[in-house]
Amino acid sequence: MIMKVKDYRDLKVWQTGIEIVDKVYLVTSNFPKGELYAMTSQMRRAAISIPSNIAEGFARRHTKEYKQFLYFSLGSCAELDTQLVIANKRNYITSQAAEELSEAINHEARMLSALINKLRPATSTERLATSNETRATGNK
Repeated sequence: MIMKVKDYRDLKVWQTGIEIVDKVYLVTSNFPKGELYAMTSQMRRAAISIPSNIAEGFARRHTKEYKQFLYFSLGSCAELDTQLVIANKRNYITSQAAEELSEAINHEARMLSALINKLRPATSTERLATSNETRATGNK
């Protein structure tokens, strides 16, 4: 039985995004104080952007907009993974911690890609039916 998702909080992809935020805050709490307004802030913002865009896109009324916000989240995954590589090269994070977090980010990216692929555009027949309903009811 397929359950209809009523809230973005029900989405596993959003829940995983929140877990990534928690992990990023944990690892960046040990970064040098000189990086507070640079790497620390940048990584935290990129991490926060992942579930935030999923939530915002879910709240949109149209699939096209939802997909666009999911693409923003996907971009934030790539941004965060890149910053993780830099943090590891600067020895701000251990290789093991970097690998674990990178795997979580890549898993999130795969889930986002799968969700994007499942959100197919409406067929021309579906658009016509919706258009006819709008004209008949006067609703937009």
